[in-house]
Amino acid sequence: MYSVSCCGLTVALVSPQTVRHGFPYQPTALAFDPVQKILAIGSRSGGVRILGRPGVDCYCQHESGAAVLQLQFLINEGALVSACADDTLHLWNLRQRRPAILHSLKFNRERITFCHLPFQSKWLYVGTERGNTHIVNVESFVLSGYVIMWNKAIELSTKTHPGPVVHLSDSPKDEGKLLIGFESGTIVMWDLRSKRADFRIYYDEAIHSVSWHHEGRQFMCSHSDGSLSMWNLRNTAKPFQVTFPHGKSQRDGRKESCKPILKVEYKTCRNSEPFVIFSGGLSYDKAGRRPTLTIMHGKAITVLEMDHPIVEFTVLCETPYLNEVQEPYAVVVLLEKDFIVVDLTQSNFPIFENPYPMDVHESPVTCTAYFADCPPDIIPVLYSIGAKHKKTGYSHKEWPVSGGTWTIGSQTYPEIIITGHADGSIKFWDATAITLQMLYKLKTSKVFEKPKGGEVGRSAELVEEDPYAVQMVSWCPQSRVFCVVGISAHVILYRFSKHDANTSITSLEVRLQCEMEDVISPSDTENTVCATDPGGHSPQPQPSSPRSNTPDSVRDSIPCLRVKDRVIRMPPGYQAELVVQLLWVDGEPPQQITSLDLNSAYGLLAVGNCNGLAVVDYLQKTVILCMSTVELYGSADPFQRLTRSPRKNRQSTSGTHIYTHTHIHTHTHTPERSKSPTSESRENSFSRSRSSSVSSIDRDTKEAVTTLQFAESYGRKLDTLPTPCLWVGTSLGLVLLVPMSIPMDEQERMEEPITVAPTGTVLMLKGSVLRFGFLDCSGGLIQSPYELWRDLNAPEDPERPRRRKLVNFSPCSSQETASDGHLAVVCSERQAKVFLMPSQACLYVHNITESSFVLRADVVGVSNSVCLACFCANGHIMILSLPSLRPLLDVNYLPLTDMRIARTFCFTNGGQALYLSSPTEIQRITYSQEMCDNLQEMLGELFTPTETPEAQNRGFLKGFFGGNAQTFDREELFGEAAAGKASRSLAQHIPGQGSVEGVRVAAGGVVGDLARARIALDERGQRLGELEERTALMMSSAETFSKHAHELMLKCKDKKWYQF
Repeated sequence: MYSVSCCGLTVALVSPQTVRHGFPYQPTALAFDPVQKILAIGSRSGGVRILGRPGVDCYCQHESGAAVLQLQFLINEGALVSACADDTLHLWNLRQRRPAILHSLKFNRERITFCHLPFQSKWLYVGTERGNTHIVNVESFVLSGYVIMWNKAIELSTKTHPGPVVHLSDSPKDEGKLLIGFESGTIVMWDLRSKRADFRIYYDEAIHSVSWHHEGRQFMCSHSDGSLSMWNLRNTAKPFQVTFPHGKSQRDGRKESCKPILKVEYKTCRNSEPFVIFSGGLSYDKAGRRPTLTIMHGKAITVLEMDHPIVEFTVLCETPYLNEVQEPYAVVVLLEKDFIVVDLTQSNFPIFENPYPMDVHESPVTCTAYFADCPPDIIPVLYSIGAKHKKTGYSHKEWPVSGGTWTIGSQTYPEIIITGHADGSIKFWDATAITLQMLYKLKTSKVFEKPKGGEVGRSAELVEEDPYAVQMVSWCPQSRVFCVVGISAHVILYRFSKHDANTSITSLEVRLQCEMEDVISPSDTENTVCATDPGGHSPQPQPSSPRSNTPDSVRDSIPCLRVKDRVIRMPPGYQAELVVQLLWVDGEPPQQITSLDLNSAYGLLAVGNCNGLAVVDYLQKTVILCMSTVELYGSADPFQRLTRSPRKNRQSTSGTHIYTHTHIHTHTHTPERSKSPTSESRENSFSRSRSSSVSSIDRDTKEAVTTLQFAESYGRKLDTLPTPCLWVGTSLGLVLLVPMSIPMDEQERMEEPITVAPTGTVLMLKGSVLRFGFLDCSGGLIQSPYELWRDLNAPEDPERPRRRKLVNFSPCSSQETASDGHLAVVCSERQAKVFLMPSQACLYVHNITESSFVLRADVVGVSNSVCLACFCANGHIMILSLPSLRPLLDVNYLPLTDMRIARTFCFTNGGQALYLSSPTEIQRITYSQEMCDNLQEMLGELFTPTETPEAQNRGFLKGFFGGNAQTFDREELFGEAAAGKASRSLAQHIPGQGSVEGVRVAAGGVVGDLARARIALDERGQRLGELEERTALMMSSAETFSKHAHELMLKCKDKKWYQF
C-alpha cells in the first residue's frame, strides 16, 4: 500500500485496478453456475472474468500468469476452481467483492489435462497427461491417497498407452461409477467402490468429449473424424449408432472426411426431442467456411455460423442435477473475439442482446479520452440518439446470466469514455459507477467519398492501411463541439444537434510544409536534441509512392482524401460541419498531425505537426494563421537557423477551399514510410534521444508542435489584463505564446477578422512539452472559456432567439483578479515548471525523471485539490502537488510493454485513469484513496444466498426397476482413514490469501452453514454445561482444601521449629 496525504489530498495506490471492461483477451475456458447464475471466463494470460447481471463484473488474475485450462464452479457454494497451464489448481473464494485464492495445489510430476467436480461433492477428480486420475479434497485442498492408475484402468494385455485423460464424469445413475475417457479412444467405466473396471471400450477414433443421457443408460462421444457415437451400457462391444452430421456419402459408400467435433452436449427435454449441440464437424472440402455451432433437435438440424473460431461452449439447463431431465434453455458460446448466448426456447434460435461491453475491439482501438464530471444532461441525450440505431432481432427473453447483486453507490457522477478506432469510428461510452455502456457511435468515414479503383493511391501513400484511423480527439462537453484528427492528416469538426439536417460540409485545405536547409550551432556533435512525439504520435516524414509514375507537379496541392461536395442528409447526433486537410506539397504527402486544441468560446481550432502551426476560425470557416515554428519565434528564436529562399505567404480562395502556403522550402533527409496505428512496426518502435541542453539542434531535426492550448492569459510581460492566447509547446522543450484579439459582440465575431500577433515569448524546459495547465494565485484550477450548447438546427423561436452564451470569457470584468495574474503549469518529458504570469518568473521546478521520460501528463482535480499526474515509460505513476510540485506518489505500477499503452493511457479528474490493457480490454485505475473507498462500495456482490433446488422425486416404479440414482459416501473411500495419504512429492499445497474462516465459508452452502451453526450452538451449550460442572467441582475441592489447611494450621500452631 502506498499512501501520502498533503494539504487535504490523499493519494494512494491500494489494489489500484478498479474494473476491467471489454472482451477477455485470448479466452481459453468457460464455466457456469446454474444456481447462482454467474459465468466465468479464463484467459491465456491467467486472467479470470466473472460476470453476472449488468453491473456485476469482476476481474481476477493468477499471479503466475499461466493460461487457464479449465474452470469449475462449486455450484451454489460461492467458490471456483481453476486449473492452469503450470499444473496448479486454485480455489477462489467468491463470497467477497474482490475474490481471493484460498488454496493452491501444485502438481510436480504430472500435467493436468481435465478436471471434474460432481454436484454437491467436495472431491475433485483430476485427470493427467500420463492417464492417471487423482482425487483432491476441495475443503482442505490436499490429495487423497486414492489414485486410479492408467495401467489398472486398461487391460493388462493392452500394449499401448491410452493417452492423456480427456474426460471425467460420474454416472447419473450411480455416483460410485466414474467414466474415464482417454485421448486414444479408450473409455473405461471405473467402479470406485470395488476399484476395478466395469467395462472397457476401445474405439478406433480419438475422443474429444463425452456427454451422458440423464438416465445414465447411454452416452454420446465426439470424435476426431467428425463423427458422433452413441453407446448403451447394456452392450459396450460396439456403438449402437454412429453418425456423421455433416458428412456426405461418397460413391463407394464411405462418408467423406470431416473436421473433428471438439465438443458435444446431449441434453434431454420433457416435452420434446433431445438436443444434440456440438462445435466443428464440417467437411474438409468446404474451404473458407466460418466456424459453426450445430444444433440438432429431433430431425431438424440448424447450423449457426460464427464470425470467429469457437473456444468453448456450455449449455444452460433448468436443473443442476445430472440425473433429471435437463430442459436446456440457452447455450453460451465463447469465441476468440466475441461472446454470444443463443436462445434455445425459440425455433429460430435468436441470440440475446449482450448487456456487457464486449465490442470495444470491434475495430482496433487507436486512442482514448476520459471525461469525469460531465454535464448531467449529456449522457441521456447521447443515449437517446444512439438507441435509434441499435440492432434488432434479439431474443425477447431476459439475459440468462443474472446472478449477483449490484447497487449504483452513494457517490456517483457522470463519466464518459471516448474511443477512437482504426476504421475511423468513434464510440461514446457511459462509464458512470464503474459500468460501461455504449451510448453513441459516430463513423467519420462517411464524411469522405469512397475511393474509386484508380484513386486509392493518394491515401495509400500516406498510410499503408486504415486511411480513416483516428489519432486523437478533442471534445468540449459543455458546447458539445467535437473534433477528430485522422491519420491521413485531416481534422473533422462536428456539432451536436437533436434534429436532422440537409447540409454540405465545408472543406479547408491547408498547405503546411516547412523544410530547413541548415542549422548553425556551436557543435554538430554535442548537445543534440531530437524531435519527439507526445503519447505515441510520432511525426514521420512521408515519401511519394515508388509505384507511381505520376510527375511530382501533379501531386501538388491535393489532399489525401476527398470530402463529399454535395448536400448530405445528416441524422440527429453529431453532424460534420468542417473538414481541415493538409495538402501534398511538391510530391511529398503531408506530415501527420501531432497536436490539437479546440475552444468553443473563441470559435477556434488549432492543429500542429512537425512543419508548423495552423489556426482555423470554424465560425467564419477561414484559416487565420499558418506558420512554421521558426516564424513563430521571430527575433526571439533561441537557435541560429538559415532558410532557403524565403517567400511571402500567399492565399487564394476558391469557393470554400483556402490554400495557405508557408514560405520556407529546402531539401530534407530521406524519409521513411509511415504506418497506421495498427501496424506492427509502429507498435514496437519506441526509442528516443534526449539532452539536457537546448543550445543547438541537429541539422536533420524538425521542431514539431507537440501540444496546444487556448487560454485566457498574458501574451507579453507588460500586459495588465488577460487576453485570449494560444500556448504552443514544441518537441525541443520550448513554449511560445500567441495572443489574439477576438471581438466580443456576436455579430462582429461573425464578420470581423481575428487578429493574431505572435510575440516571440519563449519559455524553456527539458524534453518535449506535453501539457499546459493554469491556476489562479490561490492554487485553484482555471477552466478554459467555453460556449454553452445551442442547437443550430432547431426551429427558430422569435421570442427566444438563439444567441451565443459564453462562460469564463470576460477578461475585463474584474480588475482585481486581473491584476493578480495567474500561474502556468508546463510539463515536459523530463521536468515540470510553474511560471507566474505575466512576469514569466519560474516559481517552482521539478525534474520528474532522468532515466526515463513522461508519456502522459495531465493537470487534474482530486479531492478538492489540483495535482499533476504523470505516467512514465518505465511504468511509474507519479503525482505532484500544485503549485509547489511536491512529489506525492511514485509507484512502479505498469511496465510499458508496447505502444498500445502509451497511446491510450490518460488521466481524468477524481483520481482516475485508464489505458488499453490488451487489444480488447480497457483497464480503469484509481490513485485517490477517497475514490478507492467510493468505488469499493460500487463493486457488485458475486454470491447471493440461494437455496439449492430440491431433487425431483423419481417415483416408485423407476426406483424399483433400478432407474433411481445411487448415492454413496465418498468420504469412506477417499478419506485419509480409508485411502491413506498421497505422496508428498506428487503435489505441493500452497496456502492462499484467504483465512481459515473463508475456507469454511467457501466449502459449504447456505444449508450447510445453517447446519454447522446449529451444531456449533449445541456444542457450545454442551461445553458451557461441562464448564459449570467443572467449576462446581473446583469450588468443592477448594473448600475441602481450605478446611484441611485450617486444621493443619491449628495442629501446628503451638509447636516449635525443632519439633517438626
